[in-house]
Amino acid sequence: MTNESAENMDTLQPLVQVKDHSIALLFSNYLQSLGIQAQLKANPEQGYMILCPKNKISQAKTEFDAFILQPYADKYQQAAWDRAETVTLNADDFSLLASFKENFLAHAGIVTLVIFSLCWLVFLGSELGWAQEIFNSLQFYPQLSVDAFLAEPLRLIGPAFFHFSWLHIVFNTMWWWQLGGSIEQTLGKTTLINILLISAIVSNLGQYLVSGANFGGLSGVVYALVGFVWWFGYLAPERGLSLAKPLVGFLLFWLLLGFVDLLPVNVANTAHLLGLLSGCFLALFTVKVIGIKVKK
Repeated sequence: MTNESAENMDTLQPLVQVKDHSIALLFSNYLQSLGIQAQLKANPEQGYMILCPKNKISQAKTEFDAFILQPYADKYQQAAWDRAETVTLNADDFSLLASFKENFLAHAGIVTLVIFSLCWLVFLGSELGWAQEIFNSLQFYPQLSVDAFLAEPLRLIGPAFFHFSWLHIVFNTMWWWQLGGSIEQTLGKTTLINILLISAIVSNLGQYLVSGANFGGLSGVVYALVGFVWWFGYLAPERGLSLAKPLVGFLLFWLLLGFVDLLPVNVANTAHLLGLLSGCFLALFTVKVIGIKVKK
């Protein structure tokens, strides 16, 4: 751990939390060898939090993802040697499974994990033979009306939790964990819940009006998260919540491919577009109206 002042410590932002001191120290040394200021903050109950400057969070996260795959690589030990802090890792200190679990849980809050788990429970239930029954329970209203809504209000968001294939659910839940987890950590669970509910309702209703009730998936919400993080990062870059431009370009290109019908699968294009637009609007509303002060 470097000997920086307490004042400088306040300018740093949590990156990742690990339980083992040797692992935290090894990665902290490596970050500093890259010119990224890093400090450790000990928590007796939870382990060690690695902190780094806000403007280096994205780069540091990328480096940590590589680190957990090969913690024994020579370059990490070399960084410790260069700083005269030799760190020895034993097999019991760090396993890929344990590291993945720790990193997965550290990035996601309770809302992120609940929705992630719900989607997978629904999908696994479908794979075990209850697909039709589950879809019938979650399907958007076959005939939308006030009476239908009052009788079953959850059908407004129900389709978001049903996925039709392994590729479908892996893609959606991966992005939900990544973007939803970042939003929940930065702005709180209330913000994430609002994005989930509003974008699910808007995208589901729009898709129903265009193609009927036979659709499903979290894609509309995922595109809302993309739009939210994209515009929030543009409007309030100091908060450290952003999405790399190449990723934004890829996801917008994927959206375009769906509209020109060049994808090998059926895509709920309207849900994707409305989700994206609702996310952009919610980011603008959060920054300009709420003032990004809410974190509950």
